[in-house]
Amino acid sequence: MRKLIIAAVGQKVPAWAQEGYDDYAKRFPADMRLELRAVKTEPRTSGKTAEQMMAAEAQRLQAQFPPQAHIVVLDERGQQGTTMQLSQRLARWRDLGSDIVFVIGGPDGLLPALRETANERMRLSDLTLPHAMVRVLLAEQLYRAWSLLNNHPYHRE
Repeated sequence: MRKLIIAAVGQKVPAWAQEGYDDYAKRFPADMRLELRAVKTEPRTSGKTAEQMMAAEAQRLQAQFPPQAHIVVLDERGQQGTTMQLSQRLARWRDLGSDIVFVIGGPDGLLPALRETANERMRLSDLTLPHAMVRVLLAEQLYRAWSLLNNHPYHRE
């Protein structure tokens, strides 16, 4: 793996969310960097349908995907697992040797075609979470998964 990338719709998040994300992102080692690539939300006052807005956001998101990246879409219908299972997935992703992109959709979700073309779908929670919080939660869980793989004392059973 070269790096972990969070590609998310929405450029403006509350300060607490940005600080939380930044705190976890800086903890990652040089050989597993975490990077956020935020793209503009399509204006909800444009008169476009939800499908058209999701299509515009999907184009912006896909422009952030490095070639040959492994795409993991965050989706309420995705596979949910424990922290230990996430660390096992992280080990598998690391062995792929490519960038791993986690995709967070906009207010209306993700274009179904983008969801369907992803390599994997993952669910963080059965709860509906604010998108800003998802960034922080995902960064923390990826860091926790890394800590498990490296016998770092951050995670305790």
